[in-house]
Amino acid sequence: MKILVLTEKPSVAKEIARVLGCNQKQKHHYEGPKYVVTWALGHLVTLAEPDDYDPKYKTWNLEDLPILPERMKLKVMKETSHQFRGIEQLSRRGDLAELVIATDAGREGELVARWIMELIRWKKPFKRLWISSQTDQAIREGFAQLKPGTDYNRLYQAAVCRSEADWLIGLNVTRALTSKFGASLSAGRVQTPTLAMMINRETEIRDFRSVDYWLIEADMGSFRAAWRDPKTGDSRIFDKERADALKAKLQGQNGRIVQIQQTEKQIPHPLAYDLTELQRDANRKFGFSAKQTSNVLQRLYEQYKIVTYPRTDSRYLTSDMAPTLAGRLKGAAIGPYAPLAAPLLRKPLAITKRIIDDSKVSDHHAIIPTGEAISLATLSADERRLYDLIVRRFIALFYGPCRYDETKLTVEIAGEKLYASGKVVKQAGWKEVYGANDFTDPEREESDTDDDASQLLPQAKEKDAVTVKQAHQLNRHTKPPGRYNEASLLSQMEKWGLGTPATRADIIEKLVSSDTIERQGSQLIPTGKGKQLIELASEELRSPELTARWELELERIAKGKGSMEQFLSGIRIKAVELVNEVKKSDAAYKPHNLTGSKCPDCGEFLQEVKGKRGRYLVCSSRECSYKREADGQLTNHRCPQCHKKMEIHTGKSGKYFQCRPCNVVEKIDNEASGGGRRASAKANRQLIEKYSDQTSVGNSLADKLLAALQQNKEE
Repeated sequence: MKILVLTEKPSVAKEIARVLGCNQKQKHHYEGPKYVVTWALGHLVTLAEPDDYDPKYKTWNLEDLPILPERMKLKVMKETSHQFRGIEQLSRRGDLAELVIATDAGREGELVARWIMELIRWKKPFKRLWISSQTDQAIREGFAQLKPGTDYNRLYQAAVCRSEADWLIGLNVTRALTSKFGASLSAGRVQTPTLAMMINRETEIRDFRSVDYWLIEADMGSFRAAWRDPKTGDSRIFDKERADALKAKLQGQNGRIVQIQQTEKQIPHPLAYDLTELQRDANRKFGFSAKQTSNVLQRLYEQYKIVTYPRTDSRYLTSDMAPTLAGRLKGAAIGPYAPLAAPLLRKPLAITKRIIDDSKVSDHHAIIPTGEAISLATLSADERRLYDLIVRRFIALFYGPCRYDETKLTVEIAGEKLYASGKVVKQAGWKEVYGANDFTDPEREESDTDDDASQLLPQAKEKDAVTVKQAHQLNRHTKPPGRYNEASLLSQMEKWGLGTPATRADIIEKLVSSDTIERQGSQLIPTGKGKQLIELASEELRSPELTARWELELERIAKGKGSMEQFLSGIRIKAVELVNEVKKSDAAYKPHNLTGSKCPDCGEFLQEVKGKRGRYLVCSSRECSYKREADGQLTNHRCPQCHKKMEIHTGKSGKYFQCRPCNVVEKIDNEASGGGRRASAKANRQLIEKYSDQTSVGNSLADKLLAALQQNKEE
C-alpha cells in the first residue's frame, strides 16, 4: 500500500517527490515505490458564491440582504478544476492507505488541504507534515516524525471561521453599500478598519495647525549645550520675545559646570525577524511593499531553501533548535558574512532568552537562515537585499550588546541651566554586524528630538569655567503626524491585531486595487472614494477594536480555548446589524472621480478610473458598459504642426492619432477592424510597436535616420 501526499504548489511537490524517491512524473502527480505526491494550485476549493445558493443573487438587490446560508457550501474553482479532478481520481485508488497533508504549515495551508479532502470525501487515515524549512534534511525529518492529522483540527476550525466570517461580513456589507449607493464600494472585516485608521490620520493632518517655536543652543567651543525650561524640562520656546531675550542674556557670558553624570549603558541585540518586522525593515531600507517582501521571501524559502518558514508571527526560536544554530551559522558564513561569523564559531554560541524562548513560539519560530549552501551571485538584487537582512539579523543574535558611556553635563550661565550630552562607544557588540556607529535602539520607534547626543565631550570636572562663544537661536515649527507608509501601517495593523502576518500585505494591496488608497512615492494616501466609503460604513465596522476582538477569538479557537459555533453565531448577528444600518442610512454617495465629459451612449457623466494599463473613462451609470482610454498611449508618430509625439486613441470611427498641444487629429487606416475586443487590442499593440522605438542596440544614427525616411516614403 502507498501513501498519498498533498502539497500546496507544484514546485513543492517536485522537491518532496525528489526527496521521497518518486521518479515517475504523471500529469497530476509524481509516483514512487512508497509515495504518490500530488499538488493543489493554491486554493482549489472555495466557499460557494451567493448565486450558487439561489440564481436570484446574480443580481445585487438591497432587499435580498443579508445572505445567510444555513450551512456554507464549498465549490471547486473553475480555473483549477482540472487539478482537482486529478486529485479526486487519485483518491479513488485502492492502493492508497493514507494521506499526508504537506501544504504550508499554517492556518491557510490547513484550509487548502481540508477543503479538498472534504470534497473528494477522504475517509481514510491522514497525517500532518509540519516543517519550518524546505531543505532535504527538514523534509526527511518531517516525514520521519509525521503528526496525527486530527492534532490540527482546531487550527482548521479557526481557518474555517476566518473564511466564513470574511464571507458573511465582507460580502453582505459590500453588496449593501454597492446596492444602496450605486457605486462599487468594497468593505471587509479587516480592510475597513485599516482604511479607517488612514482616514483618521488624514483628519489629524488636515486639522493640524503648525506653530513656530525656538531652541536656544550655546556653543562653548569644545562642546554645545541646549537650554531647557527649569519647570517643564521642555527645550521649546513658543514666545519669540522670550527666545530673543534669552539669547541676548547668554551671549558671551561666563559660567561653570555644576554637575557631571557618567553612566555605562547598553543596547541589546535586536530580536530575530518575524514576517511583519521584516516587511517593515524592507520598506524602510529598500522601499519594498509588504507584498513584494512576501513574494521575494517565499522564493528564498521555497526555491532556494535558504530561509525558514516565512509567514510567522514569532521572533524567537525553540529550545530543540539550539544544537542546529552553529551549523546554520557556519552555512551562512560566506562572502561578506564569513568574517562576521568567524569569531563566533571559535567558541560555543552565547544563547540567551532573547534568542530561545519556547513560551513565545506558537506555530512557527522566527525567520532565520537554514544553513543551506548558496552562491550569492545566483540571487537577484531584491533577493540578495532581503537575504542580507535575514543573515545579518541572525548573526547579530550571537553578538553581545552595544556598550557605551553616556556623559551628561549641566552648565549654569547667567542664572540659566543648559545641558549637554555625549556618547562614547566602549564595545560595538552587535553593531559590528551592521557597520553602524549610531545609537538607535531597533526595538523602539525613532525619536524626534534636536538633542545632539553623538558629540564628543571634553574631559571636564565640576566647577570648571566655560564661556558662551556664540548663542544660537534655532527656529523650528511643530509638525503634523506623518502619513502612513507601509512600514508604519504594518505597525499599526500589528498593534491593533488587524489581520495576520500572512494576510496584511494582501489587505494593503486590496485597498490599492479597490481605489480606496493610492501609493504616492513611499506614502499611502486615501482617495476620495476611500474617504466617502468610511463615511458610509458602519462606525462599528470602522473600529479596529471590533476586528481585534474577532482576531483574538480566532486565536483562542486555534488553541482549543474558543467556540467555533459561538464565534460564527456572533458574526451572523453582526452581519444582520451592519446590513440593516446601511439600509436605514440617509447618506448620499458623490463619485469623487466624475469628469465633465458625458457618455456618448447614455449621456451620463463619465468617471475616471485607474486600470492596469493606465487611466480609463467609464460611464457612471451601472446599466451602461461604455469604457475608453482616458490617456492615449504616446507613440513616435509626429504632429505635422509642432512635431511633438502624438497619442493613439480609439473612437467610434476607429483609431486615430491626436496631438494634445495642437489638438491635431489624424485618422489611421485600420485593416484589422472587427474581430471584437481581442482583435482591437492586438491591432492597438501592433500600431504602438510600429510607431515606437524598436531599433536594436548598436544601430548607428545614420541607420535610424534612413529607416525613418523609408517609413515616411512608404506611408
